[in-house]
Amino acid sequence: MAILVTGSAGFIGFHLSRRLLERGEAVVGLDSLNAYYDPQLKAARLAILERHEGYRHAKLDLADREGVAALFGETRPSGVVNLAAQAGVRYSLEKPEAYVDSNVVGFLNILEGCRAVQPRHLMYASTSSVYGANGKLPFNVHDHAVHPITLYAATKLANEAMAHSYSHLFGVPSTGFRFFTVYGPWGRPDMALFKFTDAILKGRPIDVYGQGRMQRDFTYVEDIVDGLVAALDRPPQPNPAWDPQAPDPATSGVAPWRVLNLGAGRRVELMRYIKVLEEKLGRKAELNLMPMQAGDVARTEADTEETQAVLDYRPSTSVEEGVGRFVDWYREYYRV
Repeated sequence: MAILVTGSAGFIGFHLSRRLLERGEAVVGLDSLNAYYDPQLKAARLAILERHEGYRHAKLDLADREGVAALFGETRPSGVVNLAAQAGVRYSLEKPEAYVDSNVVGFLNILEGCRAVQPRHLMYASTSSVYGANGKLPFNVHDHAVHPITLYAATKLANEAMAHSYSHLFGVPSTGFRFFTVYGPWGRPDMALFKFTDAILKGRPIDVYGQGRMQRDFTYVEDIVDGLVAALDRPPQPNPAWDPQAPDPATSGVAPWRVLNLGAGRRVELMRYIKVLEEKLGRKAELNLMPMQAGDVARTEADTEETQAVLDYRPSTSVEEGVGRFVDWYREYYRV
């Protein structure tokens, strides 16, 4: 039986789909191939997936209720990994309706599909941005996260709540993954590493927000995929120790539902990240130091203790290794 991966031509969805195919799984990929960023990059990812006999692609918008329902009915996936979304924190300030259409309406269609076919596990992308105004580091899934500071984060927090309701009402086991600043080969052109690399190689200055003092839990994409693959065959159960008088935000006593962090578990200052990139490129960057942008937070760091306990998750890729692999891919792909 196939695993449905939405956003399969996207950054994380491509890496996950390729990993699943390489281990012999059948994958149904859903992706609209929209023009939020370079469609040629998405097409190149898709071409790699389509070399595998076990891959089938559905060019479909997640907000297409009838189309998504028909796909679920036809393929009846044994597992579902929802990675399709309108991504990007800053873009949500410009086009909020795109986030509601894709991340809320689209996710409802996924939940309805799961309600109909009852896969063994629904997994979906949340984000570290749901921690929002929380100041306690590292971010822990057992702490309440109810103060998102962007619409993007609010839609992902809504996904977690929507999944809980369907897990409770219809018994769909679901796990939400809060991703922390994912980077690596085949990354998105709107993300910092991609933009910095492009600008440095073309001799342009790079915009460095927060005066370069921001800290991020940069997480290599294959480490993210390790966590997703480990979770596929480990659907959650209701937590027997859950106390309704002191409810744990990461688990449920009334539903097979949980949320987990997927991050490297360490903070790296943005200036160090840039320095590593300079070393890998063999070129110095011209810095345009700027203040924080609306919707940005000063620091992120994942507490991965729960993820390690549930999935034996142990990310191992250093920033030096990960940035180096991205640079190697970028030079090969763009022939620079």
